[in-house]
Amino acid sequence: MGVMDKAKQAALAAAVNGALGYLEKDPEENLPKLMELVDRLSPDGWYEGQRGAVRSAIQNKDNWYDLILRVYDLDPEVRKVFFRNFIVNASLKGTGIQQEVAQRENCNVPWAVLLDPTSACNLHCTGCWAAEYGNKLNLTLEDMDSIISQGKELGIYMYIYTGGEPLVRKADLIKLCEMHPDCEFLSFTNATLIDEAFCQDLLRVKNFIPAISLEGFEEANDSRRGEGVYDKVTTAMRLLKDHKLPFGISACYTSVNCEDITSEAFFDQLIDLGALFTWFFHYMPVGNDAALSLLPSPEQREMVYHRIRQFRGSKALFTLDFQNDAEYIGGCIAGGREYLHINANGDVDPCVFIHYSNANIHDCTLLEALKSPIFMAYHDNQPFNDNMLRPCPMLENPERLRQLVKETGAKSTDMQSPESADHLCDKCEQYAACWKPTAEKLWSETLEKKAAAASGRK
Repeated sequence: MGVMDKAKQAALAAAVNGALGYLEKDPEENLPKLMELVDRLSPDGWYEGQRGAVRSAIQNKDNWYDLILRVYDLDPEVRKVFFRNFIVNASLKGTGIQQEVAQRENCNVPWAVLLDPTSACNLHCTGCWAAEYGNKLNLTLEDMDSIISQGKELGIYMYIYTGGEPLVRKADLIKLCEMHPDCEFLSFTNATLIDEAFCQDLLRVKNFIPAISLEGFEEANDSRRGEGVYDKVTTAMRLLKDHKLPFGISACYTSVNCEDITSEAFFDQLIDLGALFTWFFHYMPVGNDAALSLLPSPEQREMVYHRIRQFRGSKALFTLDFQNDAEYIGGCIAGGREYLHINANGDVDPCVFIHYSNANIHDCTLLEALKSPIFMAYHDNQPFNDNMLRPCPMLENPERLRQLVKETGAKSTDMQSPESADHLCDKCEQYAACWKPTAEKLWSETLEKKAAAASGRK
C-alpha cells in the first residue's frame, strides 16, 4: 500500500469519524452504508483484503458478522473511543504519517510500540522468557510518556504493554491513558490483578484493553502458571464481560497444550466468557533456562495451522497466529517494520523475543533507535525467507539472526542472564531443520490455491 494523499486521508478520517456516530443508531442497517463510503473514499488497493472481508461478512451474515455485532454489546462510550483511536488515529491518520517518515528517513517506522513498564511479576511461569529479566527494572511514568509522545510524532497511536506483569504498574498505566486519550493501549496480563476498581478505571478512561494470558483449560494452564491461576483468570474475564469491557486472549502454544488451545471447546469457551480476539504465539526458546521440550513438533505446528484457519471460518472470534499468519503481512513484522520492543531497562529491541540491541531510549530518540545498526539490518533484510511459514530470523532461519547480531555488534539486553546469539540460535537449528519440509509443503499448497483463485478471476 502506497502513501495515501494527505487530503484524501483527512477526508477519509473525517468521514469515518462522522459515520461511526451514525452507525451507533442502527449498526445492522447502517454498516453496509459505512462500507460503501469507505470504499468510495479509499485509494486503489488500500486495505483491500480487509475491506472485502467486512463486505463479505455483512452480505453473508457469517461468523465475522456475528463478531461485529458482539462489538456492539460493549459499553457504547468505550466502543466509540476504540473506533476513534484504533481505526481513525492508529490505522488512517497514523499509517499515513508512518509511511511518510519511513520514506523520508529510509528506515522502518512501526504501527505499534511494545513497552515493558516493569520486569516485576507476581507469577513465575515455566519457560517464560520474562522470568529471566529479574524483578527490579522499571520504566518511569516520565519515560513512558516521552516514548508515547515521540511515537505520536512518527504516527504511532498503538501502545502495547508486556513484562513482567504490566498491571503491577496499573496506576501509572491508567495515568498514561489519561495523558494520551488519542492513543489505544493494550496490555498482556496474567489477569490476577484485575478487580472491580480496575474495571471502573477502564470504563472511565475508555482506551485500555487487556489481553489475558491463558494456556488452555485448568490443568494445562495451571501446570505452567501455578495452582489456582485458571480460576482467577476466568473470574477476571467474567468481571470484564459484566462491565461490557473489551478484552482478548494471549495464548502461547507448546508441545504440551497445543491440543487444548486449538480445540473447538476452547474457542467456544472463550466466546462464552466474552473474549473478542485471541492472539496465538508459538513458544520461543528464549533465555538460558528455556525449556526446549515445550517446542511443538512439526506435526503439532501443522495441526495448529489447520485448526486456527478452520475456526476462523466459523467462530465469532478474531484470531491471529503470529508464526503461521505471516503470509498476510509479508513476513517478519519486527525490527520496527510493524512493531518494536522497549524493555524495562530502556533497551530498544527489534522483537519482544529477540533481545539484542545497539540503542537505549535513555540515550537516544525513538527515531534514532529505529536507525540504529540492528534495526537497519532488519530494514534491509526483511523478509528473511520467501516462504511465509518460515518468517522468523531466529526460530526458522537462525543463521540469519547470527549474521545480523554479528554484523551490527548488537549486545544482549537481558540484564540478569545474558544469552549469546550463538547460544540462542543453536537451540533453534534442529527445530528449523525439522519444520522446513512441512513448511515447504504447506506453502506450496498455499501458492497453488492462490494461483487457482487468480486464474478463476480472469
